[in-house]
Amino acid sequence: MKLVLIMTLLIVSLMTVVGAFLINSVGSFYLHDFYDRMDGVFGDSAFLADLTAAGPEEENGARVIARILESYNGALGVDGRSRNYYVLDGETAQCLETSDTQTPNLESTHNLSLAINGKWGTESNVSVPYMDVAVPITRGGERYIVYIYDNRQTVSSLNGAIMDLIIKSLFFGLVISILLSFLLSKTMINPIERLTEGAERVAEGDFSHKIEVASRDEIGVLTGTFNAMARQLQETLAEVENERNKLNTLFLHMTDGVVAFSQKGSIIHSNPAAEEMLGRAIPIENGPGYDELFGDIAPLEDVLALEQSASLEGAREVNGRSLELLLAPFYRENQGGGVLVVIHDVTEQHRTEEMRREFVANVSHELRTPLTNIRSYAETLADSAGELPPQMEKNFLGVILNESDRMTHIVQDLLTLSRFDSGYSALKLAPFDFGRAVEDVYSANLMEAQRHGHDMRILTEPGLPEIVGDRERVVQVMMNVVSNSIKYTPDGGKILIRAGREGERVWMEVSDNGIGIPAEDRPRIFERFYRVDKARSRESGGTGLGLSIAKEIIDRHEGVIRLVDRPGPGLTVRIELLVEGPHHGRV
Repeated sequence: MKLVLIMTLLIVSLMTVVGAFLINSVGSFYLHDFYDRMDGVFGDSAFLADLTAAGPEEENGARVIARILESYNGALGVDGRSRNYYVLDGETAQCLETSDTQTPNLESTHNLSLAINGKWGTESNVSVPYMDVAVPITRGGERYIVYIYDNRQTVSSLNGAIMDLIIKSLFFGLVISILLSFLLSKTMINPIERLTEGAERVAEGDFSHKIEVASRDEIGVLTGTFNAMARQLQETLAEVENERNKLNTLFLHMTDGVVAFSQKGSIIHSNPAAEEMLGRAIPIENGPGYDELFGDIAPLEDVLALEQSASLEGAREVNGRSLELLLAPFYRENQGGGVLVVIHDVTEQHRTEEMRREFVANVSHELRTPLTNIRSYAETLADSAGELPPQMEKNFLGVILNESDRMTHIVQDLLTLSRFDSGYSALKLAPFDFGRAVEDVYSANLMEAQRHGHDMRILTEPGLPEIVGDRERVVQVMMNVVSNSIKYTPDGGKILIRAGREGERVWMEVSDNGIGIPAEDRPRIFERFYRVDKARSRESGGTGLGLSIAKEIIDRHEGVIRLVDRPGPGLTVRIELLVEGPHHGRV
């Protein structure tokens, strides 16, 4: 009976959809055909010229317009029955001439209202029971409206015929589908019963039974498919077991340590990472219990009493490692529950925190030094006011100004790094000439280099491209590298600035024969406040933040700033940038 009902509903639904589609298509066809005809005729400039061009002795313009429209009856589709033309007075919409053999009784339509107001009324509306076009024209100084009206009688007649055909087809289709459904259901019952029996066996885990395929029709294909499905299910179960073994392998090799305990506190699972972090073997059989391993963190009963989403935290130091412990209960259906301990190695995090504290200490020290100098010189000037020679007072004031400038530079550099860290310092990306930027940096530092007696030269490859970046920030990095080279190269040294392109990157290198940087200090030169020669850095006004800021800027451009290994004394710093700019900054 279900199959009969399904077939009946299918036939009814199909015929309903087909009928609705046909009726809608007929209406849409006639609507589009009507307005396409109207557009074709009234869009003809010669036709409009005939309608508007009045003769010298013309007495009845409406009649002449009617004769012109009669000559276009074929193009307009005017048949005098369902579709007619009307020549109306342009002011009152009174019918003057028409092809309608009956007394015209025109309603005030939207298009007709537009024409009375001097606009073309050619708007279509599928919801109204008519189609019309109203075109205002002026002939011989008189205003007329050419109105084409179709009452859609042809569409209604055709839709009625289609509906009659659909109802008859639906009746015969239902009778046939009911008979075929009964025959089909009889044919399907026996094979489905066999399939049901086979499915029950598979559900019980018996994959050995194979259902016989009695035919080659769809039921036969379904039976064969079921046999294949049973075989595939057996293989899938084997794969699931294999995947479980893979998960166990992954669990064994994960970096976090995991130890699971039963409700009684005995170990039911652990991985090598936990043994390595705790520095001891944790065998499952005859192994240490919960109290021995983690009893000092929290009693087992307290952890088991927690809600499933809650957990306890603890910490432990083992063999120089800082460990964080997360203790949480778990529950297994029909098997009780237990406690799961996850161990994280946070040694690196603590090291980073120590670096942060060291950074704060460095900031305090760097600010305290100039403040101490300023206070000392200021107290000397205050205590010896009018007693010191003018030149000495001038020197003291110069020291105070220099130390103030140094503090200002430190604070400005710290603010710059803070903006980078907080993400508020956005890059202003725009194309700029990389070669010209290198030359500008060279020109800006040339006089300072000459003041120290340096031989500074520039060598750039021809045709360097424009690159996308924050020119001001990139130039800031270049200036920092070149000024460092000038500062830390003894007077009379040699400095070479080179620039070129390699594939999708441009590069700039600054080489000198100065004091260089020892190999043991090179990995730390981009750290904040790190300086190789602190005394000389302070003498030259350095804050120890320049290269840190430079690295932040280059990293945000997705570029590279590094030291180039080379023989001989001195140092070479290389900057590389993407020609197309950073990927995260592109639109």
